[in-house]
Amino acid sequence: MRGDSFLRGESSTTTAQEGAMTIPFQVRVQAAVVRGAYALPRPLRRLLAGAPVRRDGQELALDAQLLLRLQRLSGEQLVSPRGVAHSRAALDVGRHLVSGPPIEPVGTRDVAIPVAYGDLPATLYTPAGLDGPSGLLVFFHGGGWVVGSRASHDNTARFLAQRAGVRVLSVEYRLAPEHVFPSAVDDALAAFDFAHAKAGDLGVDPARIAVGGDSAGGNLAAVTAQLATRRGGPAPAFQLLFYPATDATRHRRSRQLFADGFFLTSAHMDWFSGHYAPEGVDRADPRLSPLLADDLSGLPPVYIATAGFDPLRDEGEAYARRLSEAGVTVALSRQPDLVHGYVNFLGIGHRFREATAEAAGALRLALSPR
Repeated sequence: MRGDSFLRGESSTTTAQEGAMTIPFQVRVQAAVVRGAYALPRPLRRLLAGAPVRRDGQELALDAQLLLRLQRLSGEQLVSPRGVAHSRAALDVGRHLVSGPPIEPVGTRDVAIPVAYGDLPATLYTPAGLDGPSGLLVFFHGGGWVVGSRASHDNTARFLAQRAGVRVLSVEYRLAPEHVFPSAVDDALAAFDFAHAKAGDLGVDPARIAVGGDSAGGNLAAVTAQLATRRGGPAPAFQLLFYPATDATRHRRSRQLFADGFFLTSAHMDWFSGHYAPEGVDRADPRLSPLLADDLSGLPPVYIATAGFDPLRDEGEAYARRLSEAGVTVALSRQPDLVHGYVNFLGIGHRFREATAEAAGALRLALSPR
């Protein structure tokens, strides 16, 4: 592949009207119902959501509780009993209900990352008015290494790009069960190396490249930071980890407390890990369980966000503690009233956007010109 051929097409923006034209009518009706529920006066939203939910000294945000109520009424789940393909399709539909219209003005460009097996697809997001070399976030989407895509996290990438004032490279890494561990890890590291090598062509400063992601994507970002740092040479300048999976070997207290009823369940986690790390995989491998790495010193500064009502909460916070003990600069931010997945719910209510904006602020500060 020629060195100048990885950028495909012209920079463009997608208007909300153009995006709506591609959404099936029934889904648009459902989205209108969801928006209508969130537009109700607070007393009516509380009535619809039910009595406040309190657990472990925390109270669930009304925005989050209403979302869970609407999810139960719809009968949809994060993981479909009909299997992987249906789960992926359901997530693609569900994103139209909660992520909101495309955030503008943000330019997008397709990028092909050359790897041993061909090209790894990615999308480069550039917020309007960004001049000169900028910071870059290499972003890995969540979805348990099995579901999710650049499309499912499109507005998340747009939001982070716009609010942080950086470019975002969202990577379409290979998914399980078609490609089991460590395929996604190999893709994530290749994407970071590409971003650093092609920084000038991407319009970014090679000294200001961060890695980040949510859930399984947070896991991949953490692993990429470890691998890049330990080998020597180019390493990320910063890590942005939303409720990352960090330890596949044990269940902590939060997994028991929030095993069911809060979007991501313990059963979902078993389903995801069973596809990504099937029998025979060493789940203590730091490329799967970054919390278990022998040495965490020397890693780049990190912002770790956890959600109070999330089975993954405690392992994310355990990773933050280990990093801090190793001398790494850590900003740990528990969102005590939210559930797993909140960076995808930017189109409903206010609380999800508020929490994600805090992380974008941390990214802006970390990648600002020195």
